[in-house]
Amino acid sequence: MMAGSSAKGLDLPSVDTDIKVTSVVQPQSSCPYRDSKQKIYGLGYNLIVFVYIKEDDTKQKKGKLNFLSCTFVESSRTADYQTTTGLRAIIANNGNEDDIFAFLSDHKIPGDDVTLMNMAHEILKSPPKIGYLTISNALQWRLQYSRIVALDETVDGITPIVKYNAKN
Repeated sequence: MMAGSSAKGLDLPSVDTDIKVTSVVQPQSSCPYRDSKQKIYGLGYNLIVFVYIKEDDTKQKKGKLNFLSCTFVESSRTADYQTTTGLRAIIANNGNEDDIFAFLSDHKIPGDDVTLMNMAHEILKSPPKIGYLTISNALQWRLQYSRIVALDETVDGITPIVKYNAKN
């Protein structure tokens, strides 16, 4: 097994997986921006997402982390939810390359007109699976996991290892 390093890339490169640990209060992290297609087809690697709640004991000057959930997310499900559902709706409604290009432009997917038109062509030929992250555009991607944390239904490619229960 190859040693991983978040500074160098993936935590578990031999299984193409990165580990994300985030608070339930604001379940998000960041990752390097490589290509605008990541928002549509996924990050290009799997995720294991650990979600915790932190409890501080100011008197004893101690903190405690309680892990609430752990979920494995396959690479194909690491795309942006709103983008992928929007694109799939356009395709289901007999949309063409121009419709997809307009959607990509309106949603400020990074790229020039030629890049976006090439992406539109590719999306029509190979529609993306629905992603379950919220990905914000920036110099690096801002990944938000609340949809995965709250997911109740079974989704191919998303495996809850420890399920979050908001009532606890």
